[in-house]
Parts: sequence; C-alpha cells; structure tokens
Amino acid sequence: MVGNTTDASSKARSEGPSPASDGKAPRTARGERTLRKILDAALEEFGDKGFSEGSIVGITTRARVALGTFYTYFDSKEAVFREVVRDMSAQVRDHVAPILADAPDALDGEGRALESFLSFVAEHREVYRIIDEAEFVDPEGFRKHYVTTADRIAARLDAGKGRGEVSAMDSPIATEVEAWAIMGMNVFLGLRFGVWGRNPPAEVAIVANRLLRQGLRP
Repeated sequence: MVGNTTDASSKARSEGPSPASDGKAPRTARGERTLRKILDAALEEFGDKGFSEGSIVGITTRARVALGTFYTYFDSKEAVFREVVRDMSAQVRDHVAPILADAPDALDGEGRALESFLSFVAEHREVYRIIDEAEFVDPEGFRKHYVTTADRIAARLDAGKGRGEVSAMDSPIATEVEAWAIMGMNVFLGLRFGVWGRNPPAEVAIVANRLLRQGLRP
C-alpha cells in the first residue's frame, strides 16, 4: 500500500504540520505511529471503495484500532480523506525527488521523473481514484496537488533554461505552459501505462523524453 513509506519520506512529512485535525496532533511517538496506521488504512479503504462507500468503521478495522481512537485524531471521514490526498501527494513527490539528483541535465531529469512516477503508479494504482474523487470531496487539495506539481516542474525548467539546456521562449507564460503540458502528459501516461497497462516504465519514459528533447532543445 502507499502508506509503506521510506524513512526519508516519512521524516520529510513529519517535519510539516500534523495530518491530524486541529488540536488533535499526537504528543507521543506511539501516538504518531497510531496516526500513521489510521492514515494508511484510510488510503486503503478509499482506494478500494472510494469516498462514498468507504467508512470510518472500515478504516478502523483495517488499522486494527478502536472507533474512538479514530476520533482522537480526526474529526470526520472528510477530514481524514483530505489528509490522505495531501499525504499521497507528498509520497509521489518524495518518490521522485531523489531520482533527480543524478540527472545530467534538465530534460534528462524529466525523463527520470516520469520513469519514477510510472513505477510508483504501478505499485499504487489507487492514486488515480483518490485524486479523481478529491476534485469533489476536497477541491482545495485537488487543485493544490496539481499546482504544486506543476510549480516543481516549472522550477526545474527555469533552472535548465538558465544553464542553456532548455529552449527559452519570449513569453511570460512559456514556462508555466510547458510545465502543465509535461505534467498532463505524465498524468495520462501514468493512467495508460501504470494503471491500465504494464509496459516497462523506462521504455515509456524514453519515448516521452524524446518528445521533450525534440520540442524543447535549445
């Protein structure tokens, strides 16, 4: 399940605000572990059944905690769903980020990022169901997921333009358009080759990256 995170990604998320509802953040390490169990169980529950059919009882059953324990950390089903969206978005980010460190240039980095994303999706197909439902259950989280993802791509493209690795167009919206186009391509490649198919992520990334290099090379 997506909740089986690495130590690094877990640490990165633990340094931010607690996923618990306001005033319900755990105060002990044991409480943090229980909260994590509930969040992971919620991701499984919503991934399997969707938001409407998923239930708090289903979450606590999966987490093997008492019903009252759920309310120790979350106010409602909507509250835990919002945190699942944020947590899952962070897991995608944390899965991709380390891959970029060894990229020789910006466009190679985008190919590596896509390959890593496709590998993540192949293991965690519920990503798509939860994000799709977030548009209606948690529109703010839905928008933030895509905006922050596009912003990260735009920052990488701008850095590549500064190094002469990516063509720079004389338009105030060029980088934003390019970033959203790349993200849109990645999202649908993930759907086709991660959720619906089992093609090797590296093969898909090579073909997609060729499109970027031919269209964005300086």
